[in-house]
Amino acid sequence: MSEQYIVSARKYRPATFRSVVGQRNLTSTLKGAIDSGRLAHAYLFCGPRGVGKTSCARIFAKTINCLSPTADGEACGECESCKAIDKGNSFNLSELDAASNNSVDDIRQITEQVNVPPQVGKYRVFIIDEVHMLTQAAFNAFLKTLEEPPSYAVFILATTEKHKVLPTILSRCQIYDFKRITLADIVDHLAYVAESEGITAERKALGVIARKADGAMRDALSIFDQVAASCAGNITYDAVVRNLNVLDYDYFFKLVETFAKADAPGALLLYKEIRDRGFDSLFFINSLAQHIRDLMVAADPRTLPLLETPDDIGEQLVQQARMLQPKWYYAAMKLLNDCDLQYRTSSSKQLLVELTLIRLSQLNNPDSPFDKSDRKVALRDPSDPYRATLPDATPKPAQPQPAAHTQPPVQTQPAAQPQPVAQPRPATQPRPSVQPQAPVQSAAISARRPRSFQLGGASAQASSSLERLNESFSDEQFMQAWYEYIRCNPHQQILTSAMTSATPRRRTDQEFSVLVDHPAQVQAFESAMPTLLKFLREHLRNDFLTLKAEINPDKKIAKFLPPQEFLRKVVTDNAALGEFLKQLDIEIC
Repeated sequence: MSEQYIVSARKYRPATFRSVVGQRNLTSTLKGAIDSGRLAHAYLFCGPRGVGKTSCARIFAKTINCLSPTADGEACGECESCKAIDKGNSFNLSELDAASNNSVDDIRQITEQVNVPPQVGKYRVFIIDEVHMLTQAAFNAFLKTLEEPPSYAVFILATTEKHKVLPTILSRCQIYDFKRITLADIVDHLAYVAESEGITAERKALGVIARKADGAMRDALSIFDQVAASCAGNITYDAVVRNLNVLDYDYFFKLVETFAKADAPGALLLYKEIRDRGFDSLFFINSLAQHIRDLMVAADPRTLPLLETPDDIGEQLVQQARMLQPKWYYAAMKLLNDCDLQYRTSSSKQLLVELTLIRLSQLNNPDSPFDKSDRKVALRDPSDPYRATLPDATPKPAQPQPAAHTQPPVQTQPAAQPQPVAQPRPATQPRPSVQPQAPVQSAAISARRPRSFQLGGASAQASSSLERLNESFSDEQFMQAWYEYIRCNPHQQILTSAMTSATPRRRTDQEFSVLVDHPAQVQAFESAMPTLLKFLREHLRNDFLTLKAEINPDKKIAKFLPPQEFLRKVVTDNAALGEFLKQLDIEIC
């Protein structure tokens, strides 16, 4: 009968500090504390999953109880104490999984065991995994023991969510933060495992496994076992991509080439090929964003250390990064982030992704139609408060005055009223009042600040339009905008109901107070205030408008009485009813 199979995550679990992957600084600190005899009574190991927290806790427990440690401060692995811990039957090591044993009774069992001194070795070590899962009562029951344990007791707490651990617990522990394991360290360890198991593995293929593990060695070993089982001992890049159903790097390199050539049809065809292979479009968008982020990092030698890719892929990224300007990467990442945000609410997800790919292909095109249309409602996020607009009102740069000998330009006004050259609109220029019945898409906002991804000189012109607006407006115009918001947002029922019954009062030219009848209405206004203010400011062309919701001091709020007090008040106010109850010999208790 063949030997029982053991998964790699257990078979190659670290047994010494030397064999812990990716935590060299931390393990050196622990070994130094053991060598100097400066052991704390409580430790907190925190960090992402699969980075070696529990393994280090067991190694620490084995090392401090080892009867004959090695010269470099490691456990010998041969003494009675080491063998008992390796087999899992040592009385000096107790482990508690707080994810499923988080009650006061479970903690009391630990505190009772603390009173029993070690029989072999010097210390009794108690490891509590996922300690943040303990209940409030369990934490409280544990505090006293954790603060003043016997000299032979050492507590090691492990957690993936340090922020959930009570501050009173944190203050009693030495805290060690475990970091994510780097891509290179995971690849090196997987190569060692493959060699130990007699498996041939391409380093590029191991890089794909390491990237999918996202810094967790346990996940990487589990994925390695999965791939090795299907590859019959020969792990290749193509086999890993096929078995893990991950997108090949080549797709992203080809896509960026189409973007650099402004080849929108080519990008759409690559996207169709990816969809035909069964990949989710949102996963594709996020993976493309990661690739462009890597290109941005590879474009600057100073940020190359931030690149977490296999060496051969890193060289390709450095070469391709020269094809485009840094501004292109910034704009592309913004477009992909917007696509990710809009994807879940989009009614046509395929069209949204295709439109994003087209816009990425047009970023380097000076004649791109998206420079102007980015300011229009057609390409705006439906949740954008600036989504409604009139025809383009981007300010034009001022033209130079003609020279004395130059023929003046043709005047569009009568000669008696010459116009100054390209002067900006004054702040007090009148504007047409907003009609409440008109749809917001046609007459809501007279002009807005443009946002453009074009990488030419137009961006410098657009920046001049970011001045704050400060036009005057009447109370009637304010109320028109007020009711227009109510009409355009019927889904915000609590807010619009409060707005309908509220009384706006003007305090200063730009400050309004909103008097409401109930604290719940104040809360409704405060939660929706950013969106409401943006809407009103755009309608009234005044960026200094402010609102404050307040309880109306003149409003008398009805006092709700308990049933008995209410009946007594009714009888007191109604003498006839009181006399009638007295005749019936009825008494209100």
